[in-house]
Formats: sequence, structure tokens, C-alpha cells
Amino acid sequence: MHFKVFLKQPYNFLTYNYLFNMKKKFLLLLLAASTYSIASKAQDTVKTTADAPLVLYGSVDTYYKDDFSGHANIPTSFASDNNSVSIGMIDLGLKKTVGNASFVGEMSFGPRNDQSIPTSGYHIQNLYVSYAFSPKFSATAGYMSTFIGYEVISPTGNFNYSTSYLFTNGPFQNAGLKFTYAFSDKVSLMAGIFNDQWNVYTSQHDVSTFGAQLTITPVKNWTAYLNVATGPSSGTEFDLTTAYQITGAFKLGLNAATYSTTHYSAGFSGVALYPQLAVSKVVTLGLREEYFKSDNGTAASTYAPVGPMPGGSVLASTLTANIKAGPLTLIPEVRLDGINKQQYSSFTNSSGDPTKSASQFVLAVVYGF
Repeated sequence: MHFKVFLKQPYNFLTYNYLFNMKKKFLLLLLAASTYSIASKAQDTVKTTADAPLVLYGSVDTYYKDDFSGHANIPTSFASDNNSVSIGMIDLGLKKTVGNASFVGEMSFGPRNDQSIPTSGYHIQNLYVSYAFSPKFSATAGYMSTFIGYEVISPTGNFNYSTSYLFTNGPFQNAGLKFTYAFSDKVSLMAGIFNDQWNVYTSQHDVSTFGAQLTITPVKNWTAYLNVATGPSSGTEFDLTTAYQITGAFKLGLNAATYSTTHYSAGFSGVALYPQLAVSKVVTLGLREEYFKSDNGTAASTYAPVGPMPGGSVLASTLTANIKAGPLTLIPEVRLDGINKQQYSSFTNSSGDPTKSASQFVLAVVYGF
């Protein structure tokens, strides 16, 4: 698994270790105080309302993809089969809230699941518990979808069926403990400590990644997320994700990120724009225009980004339609990726010769419930 945006200059390890330990101690003290608060409230709470019902949610998806070269070329996540009617995954989630406590458990089965987590035999996408100490302050612990990035694993959470280079190279999940405080209905802050590596249920060595998210809602229908995840093992990523429903028919999204790591000097940066226009009650058209650059580094490194070879960049244009029929969404999509120089490209044409560009057509069907 590859990783996202990181610091352009590496930390002094001792300085990083000191600062991280201070953050970790603060969060653990906060956890201890929170535990005492939960115990105190539990003794004083009198049940006055019925518990919320157990909620079942999820999706299933299937697709046909044809790369115009006759073989798979574009390396981003999922929909990897070519000239085939194939399956994505079945995703099943449960969630329930009782008083101030809640949980989410989500499992998935299929190729899309297997490509999203390294330990796919467990099939777990989310497994965490939360407690709201007040309407403004809450804590969450467990294995959860990452707070970084615009796109997600579940196809119901994305407009495009294919995924971006920024998504493919970033974290999919984080395991850890986080606290969220809402200063107002316009500003909130999350801070937490997470396992040393992304996308794993257990750490390889320690809990050494610090993550934070500042959420800002400047005006109605516009939300921006400023994110950071940093650790000596996983590297550092800075990420901006924002979406603005400008009118009832037009929405504009943006994702920008940069990643660096001391391992082999690997890293990347990129930006993706997501304009979407509803042309009727059942049809919406959308474009994803992405620029992604791989930093100079060692191509053979496990930390090398998925995409153009180190030093190269790619411009990926994806035109997608969403056609709704109740819970069913039909997604026709055309995509064209172009590398800036052929020497940085891994694309090949129908004859197997190197080429700077690759294109594909996808027709997907997603059912959400």
C-alpha cells in the first residue's frame, strides 16, 4: 500500500519523538478524564427515551470496463478487470446509538474489498465505538475510514466509479483514538493518535501517527476540511478537501494533497477538481480533472507512488454520468490519462509499445441501501 502527502523537509527524529510523546500523553490524559466522566454519567443517567433502532446499510456494485488499448493500463484503485463483466463488492454495515454511546461495524466481500485492505481475509472496513460527552465533545476508538481525502472505498460515497491517483496513494483506513470538539456549528477540530502504519488493524511497532482535522463551514452548503497525518513510519500528508453546493443543480468539489517520507525520498503532490451539474431530476453529469506528480525517488521502493514514475506527472480527465432509478445508479464513464513525458509512463498501446496516454470506458451499476 502506498501513502499520501508528506513534509518536504524530514523531521529531526528526536524532536519529532518528543513532540509526539507530548501529544500522546495529552490525549491519554484526556482519555482518562473522559473515562471518569462516562462512569459518573452512567451512574446518574435515567432512561427516559426509547433506544434508536439498529440500522442496516450497504451497497452492491458490478461493472464492465474496456481499456481502448485492449489491456488494463490505468493503475488507480478498483475496477481492474478489462473487457469483462465483473463484480465490485457487497458492503454490509450496522450502526446503533444508545444514549450517548454508539458503534459502527462494516464488512465487505469481493474484489473491491480485497484491493482496499492488506488483510482482506477479515473483510472489515469499519469497526469503532463512539461516546458523546456533550453535544460538542465526543471520542471515537477503533478501526475507521480515513479522515483524509475526497473519495472513499464504498462506491455509493463517490460520484465517479474509477478512483483518483490521490485516493489510491493515500490512506484508506486508520486505527486509533480520536477526539472531536465543535466550537460552533461552523468550526470543529479533531485530533487523535493512530497506529504507525495506515490500513492495518494492528500496529507494526507502536501507535506513532498523529492526525488532526479542522472542519470549517464558512457559509451554508460549503464545508472545508484541513487534514494532516504524520508519523515516522508512515510519513506525512497534508490534505485539503472541500465541497460547495453552489446552487440546487451545481456542486463544486476540490481535493489537494502533498505527501513526503524519509523512505527513499518518495512522495507526491496533486490536486483534483470535481464540478457536477444536475441536468434533470434523474441525471447528473460530472467531471474529475486531476493533476498528480510523483516526486523524485526510488521507483523500486514500496513507498513509490502509484502512477507516473518518479519525476513524472499525469493529467487525468474523467467524464461521468449518474443516472438514478430509486436506490439504483447507472454510471457510464469515459477516462483519459496522459503522462507528461513517455520516459515516466508505464502505459502501453495495443501493440505493447510504450505510450504517453491511456483511455478507458466503464459502465457500472451500484445499488445502495
